[in-house]
Amino acid sequence: MNMKHLSQFITKKNLLFIAVFVILGFIALQIPVTQLEGSRAKFTVYDAFAPIAGSFIGSVPGVIAVFLMQFFNFLAHGAHVDDAGTIIRFFPMLFAVAYFARKGVFNLIVPLIAIIAFIANPIGREVWYFTLFWTIPIIAYFLRDRFLLVRALGSTFTAHAVGGALWIWAFSLPASVWRSLIPVVIQERLLFTFGIAASLIILTNLLGVLEKRKILKLGFHIDQKYLIPALKENAAKTSLS
Repeated sequence: MNMKHLSQFITKKNLLFIAVFVILGFIALQIPVTQLEGSRAKFTVYDAFAPIAGSFIGSVPGVIAVFLMQFFNFLAHGAHVDDAGTIIRFFPMLFAVAYFARKGVFNLIVPLIAIIAFIANPIGREVWYFTLFWTIPIIAYFLRDRFLLVRALGSTFTAHAVGGALWIWAFSLPASVWRSLIPVVIQERLLFTFGIAASLIILTNLLGVLEKRKILKLGFHIDQKYLIPALKENAAKTSLS
């Protein structure tokens, strides 16, 4: 992508949103939820917040925002590269943002590659059924535009697929550990699914309030179906004026 094409995605409004989103994401990164097996890295509130970035300003600016919030968090914690888990954590969420932002064949290819990569590992072949989790974003692909929770579910399991495929090659966790993680994955991914959906609804309505009160003039689209009735009326009047 050359500078001309990049400028189509990175507008002044998008830059403002990226800056605000990076700050909010950095704060979310400081609130841990669970520890990742085999590493010092942790799941945080960020995992339920970051995927929605691209739904407001597009997948490219959204991915940039999420990368920056992770990069600043990396620097803030001493920029240690001795833990592979910390490095790996940079990547899964970028794919989750892309999945949540727009529908495309990319949504199908990523989990398929993750499944192949996992089973290609000798330990992965012992617990091949672990990859059944990663058929979820493939199935969700066909319903993502109809149901917010399905879209969120596909997004968080896309992140899980990328992370899992990298994790099995980076760490020599025995098959028994992967088996023990199955109920944990179900619980945490359901939590993140509802968290992602709630984050989108809350931020959409917050932006709607700011626009209604003329505190902020949005330069991007917000999905009106997630607005409360009073804000929907305002959005309709604004579009007609």
